Amino acid sequence: MAQITAAMVKDLREKTGVGMMDCKTALTETAGDLEAAVDWLRKKGLSKAAKKADRVAAEGLVAIAVKGGTGVAVEVNSETDFVARNADFQTLVHNIATVATDKGGDDVEALKAAPYPAGGTVQDAVSNAIATIGENMTLRRAASVKVNQGAIGQYVHNAVGDGLGKIGVIVGLESTGNAEALAALGRQIAMHIAATSPLGLDHASIDPAVIEREKKVLAEKNAGKPANVLEKIVDSGLKTFFKEVTLLDQAYIHDNGKTVSQALKEAEKQVGAPIALTGFARFALGEGVDKGEATDFAAEVASMV
Repeated sequence: MAQITAAMVKDLREKTGVGMMDCKTALTETAGDLEAAVDWLRKKGLSKAAKKADRVAAEGLVAIAVKGGTGVAVEVNSETDFVARNADFQTLVHNIATVATDKGGDDVEALKAAPYPAGGTVQDAVSNAIATIGENMTLRRAASVKVNQGAIGQYVHNAVGDGLGKIGVIVGLESTGNAEALAALGRQIAMHIAATSPLGLDHASIDPAVIEREKKVLAEKNAGKPANVLEKIVDSGLKTFFKEVTLLDQAYIHDNGKTVSQALKEAEKQVGAPIALTGFARFALGEGVDKGEATDFAAEVASMV
């Protein structure tokens, strides 16, 4: 049996970031073969990831990245906010967003299977990070916005690094106008989206089920009124609803005296060409995640201690 030295363990730990005892076990199991030990740890990493998969991951980071006419947003979750401040985790999320700009789509499973810069796939990188850092992590979602000619506006709220934060927004502006002016306008609109969280671009982009639910609420609130009066109340209520939830109809946060649509029209003078807002994506960290009772991982650890 090969003798496992401290230097061999140190080399493997520096190469993989895995704990000393795991490194020693891996080298023992592979008769001191460094590369075989790396593979052994990767397999063990996948096992660790599976064991931690039932833990709720609602912290982490949102990342945005722009390449040419493609902008992407991704959300990678962890169990605690401590991990979001980990440099290795931030690098992982940044790299995943960069990979997503080449994939150029919203298919999370395809993104997980895409090649990762350091080798293997994106999912391999996530699994390895789980094994190294010791928390459940998941690539939860991805979205993209594209323009043929124009600019991708971008904004990150509560930023902890370049393109990394708690809320990330990308917005597409199609135009042949001045690129620098378009980019500045895009950032302003992205900030607006971060603040107002619109449900869609315009009336047509709102889920019909959401509209029907709003109609039902308005009708029930005004039950007992004559049918013709009720119809007018519901119609009026829907107009107000659309002004609140559709991006183009919302009051522009940088100038409440105009809508976003009006602000775009006025901006065409500075840009020097017509502007079409083609789409947007807004990711807020952890939104929609059922955190249940096991969310406070730090408190769970403290109670165990």
